[in-house]
Amino acid sequence: MSRLLDDIDSPESLKALDIEQLKTLSDEIREFLIDNVSKTGGHLASNLGVVELTIALHYVYNSPWDKIIWDVGHQSYTHKILTGRKSLFPTLRKYGGMSGFPKRYESVHDCFETGHSSTSISAALGMARARDLKKEHYSVIAVIGDGSISGGMAFEALNDAGRSRNDLTVILNDNAMSIDKNVGGLALYLARLRSSPSYSKAKRDIKGVLSRIPYIGDSLVSGIEKLKNSFKYIFVPGMLFEELGFTYIGPIDGNNLDELIPVLRRVKNMKGPLLVHVVTVKGKGYKFSEENPERFHGIAPFDAENGHEETSPDMTYTKAFSNAMLSAGARDKRVVAITAAMKDGTGLGRFAEKYPDRFFDVGIAEQHAVTMAAGMAAAGLRPVVAIYSSFLQRAYDQIIHDVCMQDLPVVFAVDRAGLVGEDGPTHHGVFDISYLRAMPNMRVLAPKDGQELDKMLQFALYVDGPVAIRYPRGATCYERDAHKTDIDVMNWECLQFGTDVAILAVGHMVDIALNAAAILKTMGINAAVYNARCIKPLPSSALSDILLNTKRLVTIEDNIEKGGFGSGIAEFIFDNDIKGVDLDIIAMPDGFVPHGSVDKLLNQLKMTPQGIASRIYERINGNMTVRNRG
Repeated sequence: MSRLLDDIDSPESLKALDIEQLKTLSDEIREFLIDNVSKTGGHLASNLGVVELTIALHYVYNSPWDKIIWDVGHQSYTHKILTGRKSLFPTLRKYGGMSGFPKRYESVHDCFETGHSSTSISAALGMARARDLKKEHYSVIAVIGDGSISGGMAFEALNDAGRSRNDLTVILNDNAMSIDKNVGGLALYLARLRSSPSYSKAKRDIKGVLSRIPYIGDSLVSGIEKLKNSFKYIFVPGMLFEELGFTYIGPIDGNNLDELIPVLRRVKNMKGPLLVHVVTVKGKGYKFSEENPERFHGIAPFDAENGHEETSPDMTYTKAFSNAMLSAGARDKRVVAITAAMKDGTGLGRFAEKYPDRFFDVGIAEQHAVTMAAGMAAAGLRPVVAIYSSFLQRAYDQIIHDVCMQDLPVVFAVDRAGLVGEDGPTHHGVFDISYLRAMPNMRVLAPKDGQELDKMLQFALYVDGPVAIRYPRGATCYERDAHKTDIDVMNWECLQFGTDVAILAVGHMVDIALNAAAILKTMGINAAVYNARCIKPLPSSALSDILLNTKRLVTIEDNIEKGGFGSGIAEFIFDNDIKGVDLDIIAMPDGFVPHGSVDKLLNQLKMTPQGIASRIYERINGNMTVRNRG
C-alpha cells in the first residue's frame, strides 16, 4: 500500500497536499518515527509531539529561504523527514550517519546548529538583524519549548528582541499543559482577531481619529489604552510577552492542523516580534510515550510493541552516585542536592523522594544552580550540584567567580564526563578537566569505580573548598575490592608495577589502560599502570617516585588534549626542570568528536586497549615520529 510519505522528499512536495492529506501524512510520520527510533534509539516523545507543528511550518513558510531554528534540536526529526533525509533514518545517531540534532553540513534546511537549550531566540534575532542590514526579505522563526524558554539566555533574548522591533516569530511549543476547551476557544478567537491585518489597521485608524479631537483627543487615547490594558491583563494570556514587546498569539492547539495553518498564514504577514504559543502533547500517538514522556525523551532501542527498553542491569556510575548521595544525606543534614532539570538523569530521584526539603531542581538554569549552591555553602550548607559535563560548561563564570574565588565548599558531581556516544559533539563531556583544572582552589577527582566515587563524595563533603568529581555515562563500575576502606582519594594508586613505561590513566580509562598493559606484556614490554584519580592537585611525591623508576610516561584521559591531565603532567615536568622525560599524551584531538557509539569512537580515535598498546610499542621501538614533551 502506497503512502503519502513515500512521495515527500522536500518542503515543496509537501505544499501540493491539502489539509486532509496533511493529517494522513502526520499519522504516517508518527508510524515512521516509532518504527525507526525503536531500532536506533533517540529522542522519541518530543518528536511525536511536534509532527503537526513541523508540517504546518514547512507548509506555510519556504525553507531554506525562510529560516527555521529548532531550540535544542532534539525535536527536529520530522523536519529532517520533510527536508529529504528520511532514507538516512536507519543511520540515526550512528557513526558516520545522520545526527540527532540539526547540522548545517547535513542540509541547507538546517540553518543553525543546536544541541543545548535556550539558544534559538538569540540566533534567530541575529539572523533577523543580519537580514535587515542586508536589505533582504525572509521570515525567521525560532521554535522553543516550555522547558527551554525557562533558561536565562532565552529571557535575555526575549528582552532584546522585544525592544528591537525586528520582524521575528517565536513559536513557544508548550507540551506540559492540557487545553481547556473554553479557554482555548476564547484564546483561538483572540488569536485570529489579533493576527488579522484588518484588526491592526482598525486600531491605528481609531487612534488617529481620536487623537485629532481638539483638547480631549490625547486624553481619550490615553484613557482607552489604560482601559484596554486592564482588560488584557484579566482576559488575555501571555501578558509577560506583551510587556516585553511581543505580540502574543495563542494558545493554539499545536496538534490541530485546521487551527495551526490559518494562524501561521496570518502570522507570516505580521510585523514586529511575535510569539505564537502552541500547546502540544509530548509523545502523541504512541501510548507508551504519552503515558511516560520522560522515559521516551531520550531512549535506547526498544520493542515498539510493548515499549520495553533494552537496558542493562549492571551498576553504573550514576547509580553509584545515587547510592552515595543517599548515604551522605543520612549522615549529614547539611547535605543538599541541586540539579538543572535532570533529576533522574543524574540519579537524584531517590534523594528527592527521601529528602524532598533538601532537593532543588532549578530547571534549565545551570548558572543559577551554581550560584545558588554558592549561597547555600556561604550560609553553612553542603551543596552537591549534579550536572552533566557539557551542561556545566554553561556555568563557567559562576564556578570561577561565585564558588572558586570565595573558596566555598560546593561539590560538583560531573556526570556524563568523557564521550557520551550517540548525542555527539554538543553532549560529549571532553572539556571539563581542562576548564576545571584551570580554576584556582578547585580540586578535580575521577573515580575508577563506584567504591571510589562514594569515598570521593565523602571526602568532598568535608573539604572547605570546591571539589569536582567527574565520571562517565553508562560505564560499568567494577568494584575490585568491596571491603577496601583505606582509599586515599588525593593520591594515586599503583595497580601494576613495571619499569619500561608508566601509564597514568584517569577514571574510566583505567580499565582500558590495564587491558593495554596486558597486551604490551605479550609484546615484551613491562608497563606500570597507575590510577590517577586525583587530577588536581597533582600528588607531587607520587609522581616524583614514578619518575625515579622510569622516564617514559604515557597519560590516558577521556578529555581534550589541550589543557587536560596530560598537560598538567607536562607542566609538572617543566616547572620542576626534570630532564630526559619521554611523555606521550593520549587524549581527545583538538577538534569536535562526532556522534557514534562510544566503542566505535574510541576505536576511531585509536584509544582502545589495542590501539594504545600499539602506540606505546611503536613509540618505544622508535617506529614513529612523536613529540617529546619532557
